[in-house]
Amino acid sequence: MPRTAADTTDTTLPQGRIRRENVERILKAAERVFAEAGCAGATMADIAERAGLPKANLHYYFGTKEDLYRAVLDNILQMWLAPIGSFTPDADPSAALTAYVTAKMEASRTRPHASKVFANEILHGGTQVERFLAEDLRSLVDAKAAVIDGWVAAGRMAPVDARQFLFMIWAVTQHYADFDVQIRRVLGRRSLTRQDFAAMTAEVLRMVLRAAGLPEPDLSETPTDSVPPIL
Repeated sequence: MPRTAADTTDTTLPQGRIRRENVERILKAAERVFAEAGCAGATMADIAERAGLPKANLHYYFGTKEDLYRAVLDNILQMWLAPIGSFTPDADPSAALTAYVTAKMEASRTRPHASKVFANEILHGGTQVERFLAEDLRSLVDAKAAVIDGWVAAGRMAPVDARQFLFMIWAVTQHYADFDVQIRRVLGRRSLTRQDFAAMTAEVLRMVLRAAGLPEPDLSETPTDSVPPIL
């Protein structure tokens, strides 16, 4: 993925802060435009208008639309990969799964366009993330599957196919972002509220933990702001 101006500028200086703020605005706007129009249908002019910046700023920070698209994908992947760090051999399986599912559901609530951008990329062949999927993601899934297998072997959770278990979590949690229109229509909602997501998160957690043979969690103190903003 390309390095942006924000990667190489001291953000403690006024100029650095301005650059970082501009890059954040551009990435946030691009995430939405790419989600709505796809990479092929999006234009730098559309993204600039959404960001409230001159189009020249976009080319200054990212060069081309393709560079910006890859930067958006990279930003999404960083957001998604961070929460699975809670899967370690010494971690409590219930606590780790609760933290992971909660973070994934919060991402669907606060960054739904991110999930749609990635889904569109995969549906169109995943050419921009092919190497990541085949190498980085595969290695990460292998490592975290080994952790889950270790929990199972130690009798700390019920036997599961670790990779299928992770796929199930991804499918369920990302569904609330990718198919929000369907969910809202079925539930008769104009929009999904924070309270709706709290209830849906609790139900998803119950299903995941039951599948793992683990007790239901106490969600009264579960943080709901663990998803990072753009950048």
